[in-house]
Amino acid sequence: MEWTSKSLPYLTARPPGAADAWTEEALGAGRRGSQRILHAGGTAAPAAVAAMLGLTAGSTVVVRRRIIELDGEPTELTVTYPPNMAAGTPLACTATLLAALGHIGVRVVEDVTALMPLDGEREQLCLGAAEPVLRLARTTYDAADSPVQADVMLMPTGRQQLRYEISLAPSRPG
Repeated sequence: MEWTSKSLPYLTARPPGAADAWTEEALGAGRRGSQRILHAGGTAAPAAVAAMLGLTAGSTVVVRRRIIELDGEPTELTVTYPPNMAAGTPLACTATLLAALGHIGVRVVEDVTALMPLDGEREQLCLGAAEPVLRLARTTYDAADSPVQADVMLMPTGRQQLRYEISLAPSRPG
């Protein structure tokens, strides 16, 4: 069985100088994709993120908070947490940067839940009081099965589609 997801281009290292996957995807649809960094720096890992990274709650991690936009409208809040391997780097925290630091993701686990956003999240995403969001929590692992990055994304349910494809290969005799 083979899994394909729309996340794959976002997880693959890109050539130097290439546009990020979001900008490229939006451009391919004739639209304008962009992102703004809201905050970048060190922080104490929230308990859920520490668990994703195999750290003790409160451990210091690098964080980068971004708002992802489509045609100038907010479409996603993304918070990226690489462990301290990214300290002192440009905090790009992309697959390309992690690969350059020797941390190549080979496996990803994504958990998706639906919930109501916090007030600040609702404001940043320009949502009404009763609009829920999808929360996608992604952990990327290297070949040694060590977590190299955690991402937590909030997406308005009416503006996003999560799509996963499963290709079922014929079973082979054992």
